[in-house]
Amino acid sequence: MSDSGSVVAAMRRVRSFVLRQGRMTDGQRRMLEKHWLHFGIERQDDVLDLGKLFGRSAPQIVEIGFGMGRTLAQMARDNAEQDYLGIEVHQPGVASLLRNLDEEAINNVRVIRDDAVEVLEQNIAAHSLAAVHLYFPDPWPKRRHHKRRIVQPAFIDLVVSRLQAGGVFHMATDWEDYAHHAMAMLSACPELINCAGERQFSPRPDYRPLTKFEQRGQRLGHGVWDLIFERCTDVIDG
Repeated sequence: MSDSGSVVAAMRRVRSFVLRQGRMTDGQRRMLEKHWLHFGIERQDDVLDLGKLFGRSAPQIVEIGFGMGRTLAQMARDNAEQDYLGIEVHQPGVASLLRNLDEEAINNVRVIRDDAVEVLEQNIAAHSLAAVHLYFPDPWPKRRHHKRRIVQPAFIDLVVSRLQAGGVFHMATDWEDYAHHAMAMLSACPELINCAGERQFSPRPDYRPLTKFEQRGQRLGHGVWDLIFERCTDVIDG
């Protein structure tokens, strides 16, 4: 097994999510049935040709765990010159995003319903992405569950291997402990540069919409931490 394969195999033994499908409404079920063929991608073993899927050459961005999809839909609508691949395991969230894409006539998003780690490893070409977004991942707050947090050295190495030189990894979390955990992990990667300066958190960029959840949290005095790291431009791609 290759080094890359060993890394991903190790990650698969401890998943960062628990599959809670929840109850799908009739409307969500109809959205899946009606729009999956257009927006959805069934996983195969080969690398995706995203340019062919979108019918153009454009910056390609992956969002991991888009939840109900409101942020992803808004970013895609506001940045029509970019193409987005959303990865989510929960069907109600996928259905909700498909509804938003249809209602707002957004065509620069495609969706995969699967494990993001496996998708990145098996289906995304090396050094092909302009950005990877990870917004509000499960913080697994109990210490004994910290091993389930998706941001670990092996995951960071995988993300870096899929970013173009100058590509960006952007994480946001409302758990301060997780923010500092991620800061330590990302700062230790020699192929990444902190866009805000060493050990500094970034202000929320304009392209990341302020969610209702964040607005409510701000009123209650809760914090949100953004971490934006760029892949070094002087790395020689192998």
